[in-house]
Amino acid sequence: MQDISRDLLMQASKGDMQAFEEIYRLASSFVYSVALRIISNADEAKEVTQDVFIKIYNNLRRFRFRSSFKTWVYRITANTALNALKKNSKEMSRRAADYDVALKAKDDRATTTQAIEMDDNKKLLSSLLDMLNPDQRACIVLREIEGLDYKEISRALGININTVRSRLKRAREALLAHGKRGDRP
Repeated sequence: MQDISRDLLMQASKGDMQAFEEIYRLASSFVYSVALRIISNADEAKEVTQDVFIKIYNNLRRFRFRSSFKTWVYRITANTALNALKKNSKEMSRRAADYDVALKAKDDRATTTQAIEMDDNKKLLSSLLDMLNPDQRACIVLREIEGLDYKEISRALGININTVRSRLKRAREALLAHGKRGDRP
């Protein structure tokens, strides 16, 4: 996500729709990407993205710059996505991930073999993430895919740093146990 200036955030918090539209333009793909990785469904991720921006719009005037805007958006996105995932967990576990939408940039020079391998890797990643419970999945996505440190994950999800460590440990153990069995998801 691109840096968003404090001035732009202040303008939007005072009701400036052009400023809010600029924030949306700068942050929407980031929000969608995080939501998609947690939910593993493009349509649901779009819904979560819209819900997140409604929450941002309604609460921006309360943002006090105690954390970075990016951390605040991570927290809103992760919590909104987790709530949606928990609400639809049975239905969501049956769906295949649609990462093609999230990975718009496609190398036209890629050979057919490379394209097939990429598709297989996306399906494998989705299957592995689907094995985890929603709380573990959120922590793994934020740590391993988004690159947040434990403290940032703790702030983003509003949980204790030891809970982050515990969820990541359990998620990694589950993935390793699956890998030792040698079967593909």
